Amino acid sequence: MVALIVEVLAAVFFFGDALMELHSAADKRHPLTELPVALALIIGIYFAIRELRTVLRRAKAQASALGVASGAFLKVMDARFEAWKLTPAECEVAQLSLKGLDIVDIAKLRDAAPGTIRAQFARVYAKSGVSNRAQFASVFLEELMGDRSLTGPSTANTAT
Repeated sequence: MVALIVEVLAAVFFFGDALMELHSAADKRHPLTELPVALALIIGIYFAIRELRTVLRRAKAQASALGVASGAFLKVMDARFEAWKLTPAECEVAQLSLKGLDIVDIAKLRDAAPGTIRAQFARVYAKSGVSNRAQFASVFLEELMGDRSLTGPSTANTAT
């Protein structure tokens, strides 16, 4: 943004300087070379502003999409936790696990012994029908992906 402001100031200076010299100087070569440079700078500013607006629009759309995805994940997570009838403590341990925290970190956060957290994980895994953390996380990933194949669209449409 600062660079764009500097460009605008430079364009105003060069354009104004070229116009003043064009009216006052006897030798018109210098202002006639300075004027196209100022015009090129103005054209560059125009394209820079267009690109900046496009980037800002994309960033806003991506932030919105991330919010939707985050909300969708939370809905899936809450629905699964409810279906599995997890206790509030098990829900908290499961959420912290999905955020990537390990047993020791979860134990510190919850002011509990690591053995307690392991026992809660065992109950969460049993209720969810999985045997480890990777399988537990994949339950949510599969739900969000729906029927999409991991092999991509090109193999899904080919005839055998």
